[in-house]
Amino acid sequence: MGIIFLIIIGAAAGFLATRIMGLEMDIITTVVIGIAGALIGGLVLRMLLAVMGMMAGLVGAVLGALVLIWLWQLYLKR
Repeated sequence: MGIIFLIIIGAAAGFLATRIMGLEMDIITTVVIGIAGALIGGLVLRMLLAVMGMMAGLVGAVLGALVLIWLWQLYLKR
């Protein structure tokens, strides 16, 4: 159930991350980056900040998506 929750949150996190970074991306890329960011950031932050519970998952999802978008812009979109 936790992974499914992170995937759903990841889709929203990808949308938020692209808006925060001022990018216009297609929906598939946005969702994939958000899901990957949610899985990476959410799991890491949940391990480190278990006290915060689900809020750590959302914060981690957005931060993970932001990092992935930054890396994507830096290395893949030249």
